Amino acid sequence: MTDNTPLILAIDEGTSNAKAVLVNERGQVIARGSRPLSISHPQAGFSEQDPLLIWQNTLAAIEECLAQVDRPITALAVSNQRESVVAWDRQTGEPLSPCISWQCRRSTALCTQLHEQGHEAVILEKTGLALDPMFSAGKFRWILDNLENGHARAAAGEICLGTVDSWLLWKLSGGQVFATDYSNAARTQLFNLHTCSWDPELLDLFAIPLAALAPIQPSAGFFAETVAAGGLPAGIPVMSMMGDSHAALYGQGGFAPGLVKATLGTGSSLMTPMTGPIASTHGLSTTLAWHDGAKPTFGMEGNIVHTGAAVQWASRLVAGESLDALTEQAAQLPDNGGVYFVPALSGLGAPHWKADARGLICGLTEATSGAHILRASLESIGYQIRDVFEAMQQDIGSPLKELWVDGGATRNRWLMQFLANLLQRPVVRSLSPEVSALGAAHLAGRALGVWASDAALGELERQRERFEPQEDPAMAARYAEWKKALARTLL
Repeated sequence: MTDNTPLILAIDEGTSNAKAVLVNERGQVIARGSRPLSISHPQAGFSEQDPLLIWQNTLAAIEECLAQVDRPITALAVSNQRESVVAWDRQTGEPLSPCISWQCRRSTALCTQLHEQGHEAVILEKTGLALDPMFSAGKFRWILDNLENGHARAAAGEICLGTVDSWLLWKLSGGQVFATDYSNAARTQLFNLHTCSWDPELLDLFAIPLAALAPIQPSAGFFAETVAAGGLPAGIPVMSMMGDSHAALYGQGGFAPGLVKATLGTGSSLMTPMTGPIASTHGLSTTLAWHDGAKPTFGMEGNIVHTGAAVQWASRLVAGESLDALTEQAAQLPDNGGVYFVPALSGLGAPHWKADARGLICGLTEATSGAHILRASLESIGYQIRDVFEAMQQDIGSPLKELWVDGGATRNRWLMQFLANLLQRPVVRSLSPEVSALGAAHLAGRALGVWASDAALGELERQRERFEPQEDPAMAARYAEWKKALARTLL
């Protein structure tokens, strides 16, 4: 390799970590950096982060990564946590709000009001998304309602309302460029899937001025050039931006219908690609997966609010031993001891969409240990994935033959085998911890011509491990008990 060999810097800004990786022309990660991120809950149902800390930690991850390689960077790619929003002053660039997390439920009252007014059907038809506080529009509205003269300032173009990709692009470009991509716009509940643009009726329903929103661009293509910041050089073209779940599907090689992947992180997302915006009738979302500069690819998705976060919460509940030790004990138990945990800690997502649902642990006895509760939290990941997997099969009208998985929770081999047994499908685990970053890098490489086609990307070596399903006679009864516990939260 020479200094002329393409090298793509990919940022993956998630809920719990900011990562940066360098990807070469063979699709290999040759350097990496990472910084943890915290999330605060100032009151029940509120989840937020510091937007300046997100930028600072992203920059620190970039510096750590670039320090490992002495070669020029060809392009930069961005993958980001979706639905989370930030408001900032267009003139000064100073944040006017916290980064309101996708997990946050502070817009529940607005969603309830829109539902009672009969607007849910038109929102679903236009956006493919259920009327739920997870999506960005209600958070944007909350910000404007709680800023002095917020609505007037936004209408005058003084305020930028952006998802995290827009915030990072603004900072990377030194405040020169305000833009978003199709995949992130499609998660705001203000984007019309049929016109592929901001929708005037939806803007009116949520009272969001168009002047406050970013122009929408294809996910692949030129967005801006970087300014010098920390260890990041000036003049690097930003050549792709996409939401992290979409990027993971692209990084897995899921370009054509028939594949379904699950990204297991703080929450989880199952997504399968589609050629058009097919409406779900089983509680899933229709979304725009990416736009490669030539055409859009759509996706059907099920969003689960608490998976990895549920395990972390359960470990705090039974504090006294490390999470790793408790998880090991949980895996060694012969069964769950009759304990089931429905982690509706801030409502339930797909396929139920019940914002006011609350978490439930049931089946406790004198014999219940902390390991049983951890076991129930791990099993809840599998049960929730099966709920979405079955809904997805019903919507697309054909069986899904296997599940490709990525994300932090996939390191748990016991969980992977449990999931294979529960689904009675092979589970194919990516051994790369940076699939979302790779997806963004691959899309930037397509825009640059590093890879001439999706077929060329499909030929890249991807390290994977396959978990074949085993027969477990007790699994049907366990899933039935999960359904009973779930029904209690849905009353």
